[in-house]
Amino acid sequence: MLLPVLAYYVLFRYKPMYGVLIAFTDYYPGSPILDIKNWVGLRNFIDFFKSRDALRVIVNTLKINLSTIAFGFPVPIIFALLLNELRNVRFSKIIQTISYLPHFISLVVICGLIRTFVGGYGFVQQIAAAFGAVDKGVSLLNFSKFFVPIYVTSDIWQGMGYSSIVFLAALTGVNPELYEAATVDGAGRWRRTYHITLPGIMPTIVTMLLLRMGGVMTVGHEKIILLYNATIYDTADVISSFIYRVGLQQARFSFSAAVGLFNSLINIFTLVVANWASRKFTEISLW
Repeated sequence: MLLPVLAYYVLFRYKPMYGVLIAFTDYYPGSPILDIKNWVGLRNFIDFFKSRDALRVIVNTLKINLSTIAFGFPVPIIFALLLNELRNVRFSKIIQTISYLPHFISLVVICGLIRTFVGGYGFVQQIAAAFGAVDKGVSLLNFSKFFVPIYVTSDIWQGMGYSSIVFLAALTGVNPELYEAATVDGAGRWRRTYHITLPGIMPTIVTMLLLRMGGVMTVGHEKIILLYNATIYDTADVISSFIYRVGLQQARFSFSAAVGLFNSLINIFTLVVANWASRKFTEISLW
């Protein structure tokens, strides 16, 4: 039963790692990756750090990802806690089903909806115009200052319900006798939540946070590309969209591979540091 899973990771995860060698070469399609004549060492990495885009895309990636973690990570936990307090099982199931739906909608459709909401005649744009934030009929995506809030808010809406599944599963593992004993002792809902529920699911919370920290330098390029435009590159352009634009549109394969490898190394380093800090201060870790 484990064989198909192992085959998947070997074929589609580990075998393609051979391709990272092109980050150290002057690769062009059809040339052997290990051709010594094309070997350039760290030149592609140096070119990236010397470029005017390096600092911008790194800062934008960190800004978007840290904002998503800071504002988006607690939302599924709070949502799961609220669902756990509902006594009407049928109503709880309806709310869960509705919250799951955005996760299963195509990302192209999601981005189309976002563009409609914040566009010239969208209800979000009209609300912003009513408060004097923008002129009427002007899309919010034309302003750099609105991109990160739009991205983070839409990401929360899209993933809140689906992400709460893990925490709802963790809540089922909390011993109900603890709640009964706390109720007998006169503890209200807030005290039961603070002293029983949260400590009970804390290992799950820390584990999920560590996994999120492991991707702190990763922002999916699909949603970025579907939402941004040239006027807001200063805020919206991130490492993944930069790799897409330089690697595929400009055919600079070695340069984009070097940027991607740098991105992955930073993610690994962040994960190791976060795991060490968690093991030191909370005694909870991935390994």
